[in-house]
Amino acid sequence: MSEQRNEVGEYLRARRAVVQPEDVGIEREPSRRVDGLRREEVARLAQISPQYYLRLEQGRDRQPSNQVVSALARALLLDAESTDYLRRLAQGGLVNPFEDTSTVDDSVLALLGHWSHTPAFVMNRNQDILVSNPLARALGPGYMEPGANIVYQIFSEAGRKHALDWAATARRVVAELRLRGDPDDPRLQQIVGTLSMKDPDFPAIWARHDTALQKTGVSRHFIDPIGWVEFHWQNLEVPGSTHILVTFWGEPGSPAKAAMAYLAARVQAGSRAGLPASATGRAMD
Repeated sequence: MSEQRNEVGEYLRARRAVVQPEDVGIEREPSRRVDGLRREEVARLAQISPQYYLRLEQGRDRQPSNQVVSALARALLLDAESTDYLRRLAQGGLVNPFEDTSTVDDSVLALLGHWSHTPAFVMNRNQDILVSNPLARALGPGYMEPGANIVYQIFSEAGRKHALDWAATARRVVAELRLRGDPDDPRLQQIVGTLSMKDPDFPAIWARHDTALQKTGVSRHFIDPIGWVEFHWQNLEVPGSTHILVTFWGEPGSPAKAAMAYLAARVQAGSRAGLPASATGRAMD
């Protein structure tokens, strides 16, 4: 963690602004102008002195004890993942103990190669796609190919247009980017800097300091000539690395299951003909 930044204070201020008085049983006065909670209200809810809480926000005390972190988490209505994030900040940093390498483990590559009926790709903590199998590239041409970045895709024009619930998807993707990211990572800084300058909504979403793991969900994909189809997805952490294995699946008898069978047949036919696996369409959460 950079010594020049007050990560604990920034996080507390951001989360304090999100929690509304009604959320914690405080009556809102008609004349209230504060966004979220006041400092003294957080201190009272956490049962710590207002002076000590002020020192935390100002960065004059950057390492609250585990007991204080737990009290602040309750006051700010943090879930388990956000509480762990605050605890990591208080303990001196967010850097993952594993190196964020672009080299994918051979066993994972072999697994992707065997999944001829399961679209799957591997991304790093910045949501850069490192490798994808042919069926994933057919399901999301351009979107699920090595070199693509999920965050950029969500904030693209196509992402805004075709996502099932763009606002919720954007917040979720950014929340995981912050949770997994290393603040001193040049790649993370590049993503945040680019979107902060070019996207009208990203700065406000990033400023919330939301943190969350993406585990499973539903995304829709355009399959030519079938049309829009909804698929389930599942994220799996690759042990001993910062990599995430993302897989897609459909319930038996569902349109997604039929669409995957159709795409798999196209991939196999293209492979026999020596053509690259592809399909016309888009993929959006």
